[in-house]
Amino acid sequence: MTGSDHEAYSQMFAADGTVLRHPDRPTPRYRPLRAVRSFQALIKDKEDTSLVFKIFESLPSSDFLDRVSRLALSERGEMLRATEPSLPEILDDHAALRRTPKGSLAHAYCDFMEAEGLSAAGLVAEAERLGRPKYPDLVQWFIERSRDTHDLFHILTGYSRDALGEQCVLLFTHGQAPSQGHLLIGYAGAANIKKMVKGSAAPVFGAVRQAQRTGKGAPQLMAYPIRELLARPLADVRAEMRIPEPTQYRECHRIWKAEGLDPYDLLSSKPAETELLAA
Repeated sequence: MTGSDHEAYSQMFAADGTVLRHPDRPTPRYRPLRAVRSFQALIKDKEDTSLVFKIFESLPSSDFLDRVSRLALSERGEMLRATEPSLPEILDDHAALRRTPKGSLAHAYCDFMEAEGLSAAGLVAEAERLGRPKYPDLVQWFIERSRDTHDLFHILTGYSRDALGEQCVLLFTHGQAPSQGHLLIGYAGAANIKKMVKGSAAPVFGAVRQAQRTGKGAPQLMAYPIRELLARPLADVRAEMRIPEPTQYRECHRIWKAEGLDPYDLLSSKPAETELLAA
């Protein structure tokens, strides 16, 4: 996409006057070598979240602004911006979420976040620490809504926060919103897991490929009214989104346990090469 293409998106506005792409927002450049170097650095220092951003920044999606415009400028997008201006406020109100019926997506989400010691606000704070500039445009809204729905992917797909689970969520996300950054981190991360458990019969690549297919076949989560989804039975939401059981992922866990390996501590012998951060 050329600079003039980006300029055209700077002339598009929502009904409330919010510009699609702020004219001061930098035009992304495709820099695959920078992405590879950033990934290599991430392998050595998995705590440096700025490297994840550099990978995605270096591998911009050619249809990203098209996807932003299709949702943000639609009637559905206008409704979502009006009714759910801040997803973290909704997602972190566990008292309200717990008032939904047992078996709901909300209860499963609260169980997951509380067990893992996570919060939607914490994910926001982690992103803010990177110090990246923010712009008053619809691209910013789209990016933040994508970020804020990330942990819901874990609940809906059944992929946990172990090393393989994170790679599967990345590839599911690629299926939802194609990005070479997801492909690089997801498949290279899977290769790293395969390398570290050399000789294991676990179908690691089968698991991440299944995750990618599932993401591609599912409707876009961020286009749903999240508050309404949270109140519904988890099984019903999964059925509507066409998300099947993660059979290959679970087979990996079964085989690793049979081989005497802990799926949640696979790479403990080399702590600098553990799970890769999802974006």
